[in-house]
Amino acid sequence: MVEKYVREEPMVRGPQFIIRLRSHTVFENTPIKLFCTVEGFPMPVVKWYRDGVIMDLSSGRYLIEAKGGSHSLMIPRCSTDDTAQYTAVAGNSHGQASSQASIIVKRYKDEEESSPYIHYTKINITFVEKFGPVFATEGESATLSATMTLNPNLANLQPEAQWYRDDTRLFDSKWVKIETGRGITTLTLPNLYKDDEGLYTLRMVTKGGTAEHSAFVSVADGPPPVARAPGAPMDIKIHDANRDYVIVSWKPPNTTTEGPIIGYFVDKCEVGTENWTQCNDHPIKICKYPVSGLFEGHSFYFRVRAVNSSGISKPSRMSDPIAAMDPTELERLHGGSDSISKPNDTLFITSEGKPPGPPSGIHVCEIDRTYVVLSWDGPKYFGKVPMWYYIEKAMANTEAWQRVNTKVPIRSTRYAVFDLAEGKEYKFRVLSANMYGASAPSQPSGLVETLQLKGVPSAPGQVVATRETDTSLLIQWAPPKEPNNLIGYYIDQCVKGTNNWTSANHKPHKSTKFVVSGLTTGETYIFRVQAINELGLSDESQESAPLSVRAALTNPSAPYDIALLNCDGRSMVLNWKKPLHSGGTEIKEYYVDKRRSGTTMWREIHIPPVEGLTEGAVYQFHVYAANLAGLGPASKHSDDFTCKAWTMPEPGPAYDLTFCEVRDSSVVLEWNKPIYTGSGPITGYHVEYAETGSSVWITANETAVSSQEISCVVDEKSGDIILSFESCQLDESSQFIWKKDYKEITHFSKGLTIKTEGSHSKLIFKNPDKEDIGTYSVSVTNTSGVSSSYTISAEELEKMLALSYDIRHPIIPLKSELAYKILERGRMRFWLQAEEISSNVTYKFFANNKELSGADPNKMGHNVSTGIIEFIMDHFTEENEGTFTCQITDGGGKAQSSLVLIGDGRKETSSIPSLSPAGPHFSEFLSLQVGEDCSVTLVCKADTKTSFFSMFLPQFSLKTTGVYKATISDDRGKDMSQIDQKMVFNFDFRCAPSSPLGASAEELVIKCTWFYDVKTPLPGCVHWFIDSQVVEPTDKDKGLYSIVITNSENSHKRTLDLSGDGESPLRIIVNCCHYNRGKVVGGLPDVVTIMEKKTLSLTCTVCGDPKPQVSWLKNGADVEPDDQYVVSIDQGKFASLTIKGVSMEDSGRYAMIVQNKYGGESVDIVVSVSVVYHKLQDLLKARLHFFCYFAILNLQANIIFFCEF
Repeated sequence: MVEKYVREEPMVRGPQFIIRLRSHTVFENTPIKLFCTVEGFPMPVVKWYRDGVIMDLSSGRYLIEAKGGSHSLMIPRCSTDDTAQYTAVAGNSHGQASSQASIIVKRYKDEEESSPYIHYTKINITFVEKFGPVFATEGESATLSATMTLNPNLANLQPEAQWYRDDTRLFDSKWVKIETGRGITTLTLPNLYKDDEGLYTLRMVTKGGTAEHSAFVSVADGPPPVARAPGAPMDIKIHDANRDYVIVSWKPPNTTTEGPIIGYFVDKCEVGTENWTQCNDHPIKICKYPVSGLFEGHSFYFRVRAVNSSGISKPSRMSDPIAAMDPTELERLHGGSDSISKPNDTLFITSEGKPPGPPSGIHVCEIDRTYVVLSWDGPKYFGKVPMWYYIEKAMANTEAWQRVNTKVPIRSTRYAVFDLAEGKEYKFRVLSANMYGASAPSQPSGLVETLQLKGVPSAPGQVVATRETDTSLLIQWAPPKEPNNLIGYYIDQCVKGTNNWTSANHKPHKSTKFVVSGLTTGETYIFRVQAINELGLSDESQESAPLSVRAALTNPSAPYDIALLNCDGRSMVLNWKKPLHSGGTEIKEYYVDKRRSGTTMWREIHIPPVEGLTEGAVYQFHVYAANLAGLGPASKHSDDFTCKAWTMPEPGPAYDLTFCEVRDSSVVLEWNKPIYTGSGPITGYHVEYAETGSSVWITANETAVSSQEISCVVDEKSGDIILSFESCQLDESSQFIWKKDYKEITHFSKGLTIKTEGSHSKLIFKNPDKEDIGTYSVSVTNTSGVSSSYTISAEELEKMLALSYDIRHPIIPLKSELAYKILERGRMRFWLQAEEISSNVTYKFFANNKELSGADPNKMGHNVSTGIIEFIMDHFTEENEGTFTCQITDGGGKAQSSLVLIGDGRKETSSIPSLSPAGPHFSEFLSLQVGEDCSVTLVCKADTKTSFFSMFLPQFSLKTTGVYKATISDDRGKDMSQIDQKMVFNFDFRCAPSSPLGASAEELVIKCTWFYDVKTPLPGCVHWFIDSQVVEPTDKDKGLYSIVITNSENSHKRTLDLSGDGESPLRIIVNCCHYNRGKVVGGLPDVVTIMEKKTLSLTCTVCGDPKPQVSWLKNGADVEPDDQYVVSIDQGKFASLTIKGVSMEDSGRYAMIVQNKYGGESVDIVVSVSVVYHKLQDLLKARLHFFCYFAILNLQANIIFFCEF
């Protein structure tokens, strides 16, 4: 039920046709109406054009109607002069759109043009049973039938049944059988071919009008002779039949699952025989073929077969018989004129014994790749001896004329010239001749260029599927940009999630719209389209968006029961019931018309409410409903409503009466309270009922039904859940009795309280939980049964608990989490942005659970207008690494955001409501502890209940080396620490668990690798006698190197002498390590600054023997090559890292590591990406944010628009 006129606020947009105009063919003196539906905002204005000229509507011959977005043009009585193309042009301030349709008006054959207009008896035809879509296979039969009733049913005025396929009239033939009797008509297709596929229409034609019905017939390919062989060609046509040749054309089949077609074979069969012979030795690729060498005077059938790599298809349906005969002779045999030539403007009178005059007017009727069809005008000829023609051709720019038909005389004035070259220019002339000689040549034709093979069409454009019915969808697509003699389209369909493509049509469809029938309701489909020409099929179009088949979209039915709810003397508030049938989609609009009582002219009005009325006048109203499909019919007009202000003390009528919970002897009624309340508040309602068909109304309740109900709300300040009830009937002794599940509430231990003030009583839940689910009722004593009830369900309680929690624990919403930015001179800026803060906001910044001070040299501040809170650390070093947290308090609201900075990486955590420190993190990262027995323990410390974590490695060796990671996480987030064992120890020693410590130690050797600087002895295990590593060995490093392995019982010592001369070990080591290790020669800067969106290339020269390996790190993590990061090394010595389209995220510390078996080195590069603003607008956009909110209240909906400048 609708209380007021509802209009959804549309978005600003240009006009768009939802339902377009459709073409019609009608008979003279019958009415025709063109419909269209257009949408847009502002509402478009529609103008009508006839053959491109705006229509004159003042004559009254054409009737224009406009109901909201629905428009129509009606011609009450068509004449042949109304045959034209009609265009509806819709326009508003944002553009124009148009839709076109043709009206063809036909005259009855037995009517003369001067016949007077006759008022025929109107026969109403109603289809009782209609034929539906048919899905069959080649070789089967199909029957379409329809039964109908006629009113009046006059024996001498029976309607004529006319059957059409794709607007082509069908008649009885070998392929079609039509039977029509009283009240029934049947069309039978005894032997189906794909040629029979199409839209079949039945038109029942009477002198007073027509009735029609249409359905699609689909004919799929039959079983092929060979697996995966193509389907049969179709639509065999014969062109330009002459004495010794015909031109045969056809359409290619669809190849959804079969292989591509290689070519075609054309077969012929002489009428009266069953001997089919093949006309071409090799498959032809084009769907047109001239068949020559026919016997003059004989008739032939033709058919075509398709060929692919798997085999040959079944033959197509054979053509109609065609006679190999001169067209003029054929016309004479069928009763045509005896003249054998057409006169022209020049008169040649030929006497006996002389040749005829020259032909004239030679021109080309058809052009193809290898032939053209010529036509000309013959001379005036009165000789008794036969006359014929010769054709001559010549290349352009030459006069070397060559006779074409030396052996076959031509008697018609039309002939095809074959065996021409593709893409060449020719000119032609014609000579007439008889037994006495030949005439002079005609004037040459203009230059004629034969066609060149351009290829198949390009793929069709975007494919769009829209709803049509509950078993069909409308498919539309854009035509190909390169049609190349387009013949039509094939549409394929596939169920979403599968790859099983099937043909939706098996005969080329000419239009760019197609209704796919026979789909499964509720299933989701995808579609694609291919274009076709004589050479074959184009590439497939892009697939359409998936679309589910749902109920048909139709116009809604009419609203009903219009009622008057209020009147103030100038306006009225109307109410009506929704249409019983919405048309498969929601009702978008309602339109109301008014008229003075006793008049016939309806006028559209704009509501709500109905304004601009004349006080004291009597009005009638009717209502239209509209959905996406269009405008529905008008409702029955309302009763007479007098525009007089309501001043009566009693209230107006209740409305939207509905019922539910129907039982054997009871029913529950619901309604909306009146809009007009009278002189006081409404205290109750009386309910009346009557049996269907009776006018006797019985009152169901003696006393008025109370209109009070229990309301359930969550207090906006305390977060308490409150059930509230107000009673209008109350005396001094009345009490409110609250019950749960119809048992009085007496226990108040869980914070449940009852608060009563005057006529209001509240049941308050301080600490609600799942035990409070149930039905609560309240009754008022010493009244006429005033009571009410309310049920708190589990779902509702869950929603109210969530709302209560948000009220009690408000969270300040954040636009952005805590972030950082590296400033100049080692400063670091930490900042976040809240949705809104007040001037009383307080906040703190923490680093590793220690509060940071905002005193100099640090800075801390906020901006109320932007909601930005920031902390600037004056000097950020590696010692400051860890977890940074910002805690905000603003009134009762709180918020927190954290940022973890470890090394050069960072990780943001989500905002959490509590003000506890940041999520789980390591306070001490992974480290190694070496035991006296050479065992290794990995240890770390985290800020959790279990502070210390360890991992024991009983046997430490080369097999256990690698990268170890530790991860800690909970619902607040996670943190990770890792250690690389290969970076810890630089001497290659092993400890055997079964032997005494040090006894199995190998001799001391030197390895050129990356050293970890151990300056203090490892406890109880390994002691260094030198306090630094020999990273770059020189002569100064000569000496005796020793290592001592000790325990509590004994010790073992290993030494290495590096003090010799000549080719001493030191010299060898220096040569090997210094000259052969991987090194960076140069080319990389320490700091790189680059603008955003540019390409950065870091290139340098490396050397080493063997050739070193190069790896790149970003903030300590490996750089993974992809489309943006390109890593390359050219000739083994030019290493480069290219970053395409750099952004702020690419800023950081990059490292290049060069290493081979003798060692290597690394180079660090700091990359800073900056944004340079060239326009003030961009600068303002980066620095300032303005937010606007627009609230549009439209009756039932609040629409919030958000924009950012």
